[in-house]
Amino acid sequence: MSTAPRWRLVINGKAAGDDALREAVQAMRRRGVAIDVRVTWEPGDGAREVDEAVADAVDVVVAAGGDGTLSEVAAALAAHDRDAEALPALGLVPMGTANDFAAAAGLPDEPGAALELVHAQPARTVDLLRLDAGASEHWAANLASGGFGTQVTLDTDEGMKKLLGGLAYLVTGLSRLGRIEPIQARLRGPDFAWSGDFIALGIGNGRQAGGGQALCPDALADDGLLDLTIVPTLEGEVASTLGTLLAEGRDAALERVAVRARLPWVEIEAGAGMILNLDGEPVEGTRFRAEAVPGRLRMHLPVDCPLLAAPPDPSNATEPA
Repeated sequence: MSTAPRWRLVINGKAAGDDALREAVQAMRRRGVAIDVRVTWEPGDGAREVDEAVADAVDVVVAAGGDGTLSEVAAALAAHDRDAEALPALGLVPMGTANDFAAAAGLPDEPGAALELVHAQPARTVDLLRLDAGASEHWAANLASGGFGTQVTLDTDEGMKKLLGGLAYLVTGLSRLGRIEPIQARLRGPDFAWSGDFIALGIGNGRQAGGGQALCPDALADDGLLDLTIVPTLEGEVASTLGTLLAEGRDAALERVAVRARLPWVEIEAGAGMILNLDGEPVEGTRFRAEAVPGRLRMHLPVDCPLLAAPPDPSNATEPA
């Protein structure tokens, strides 16, 4: 006799009153899915709800929110010393301002369709990014970014994000064009070394951050590697890099000026200190080590998800929730 799938829906408090999400939950319950709903309000709430979900042995934890909520839930799952198969699978209902991971992964942006995907598609193993900042350890499902894009994300007002959505990041970025300070750093990894001044940095399993900045356009979430993109200053002039980006179009210009690598780990040293943004969480330091942790979680993603290296193998895939 089969038992009903058991889900724990962890909702960012900002999205708790969404009528479409409420209706989507009710529709899943009518189809026999047992869904318990939890709302987060303060730092630490998400981790506590995930810990309870693991203790209750639920089948799936669904994060309803933006990239920060996704990474908070993923980090809380990864903190448990268990193999991915022994942990609840992870689902995502995009409810944030930018939803960068969801956009790159091809996830539906409508709550009903997002929950339907969790119900219909088998979970796939995915990598996570683990960041050692010396005195602290952090996890991210999407990207760690530094430089111009990071400062734009940190400076963008919450009220502006509510009013303009992802466009708020562009407005803030344009307002900062004359105030960009390059960051001097040294980076190294297996058979890779780079040093100099940069204005943007991306390290990730996801492809974009800050409302659509495609910093790592070829990243995969299941290859055991991190994609690294460095946007250096050109001839020592920040304005030169910006002029190139604006004149040629961002994507074409990044291809021409960016330094790219695909590595299992990368170490960063910035003598004057810098901030890395992990899906909305700022981490400050002078030395960092980022590494890909292969197959750390199972996640419900579209069958043709661009972030996955290969189509699912029916013999290995987890059963649908």
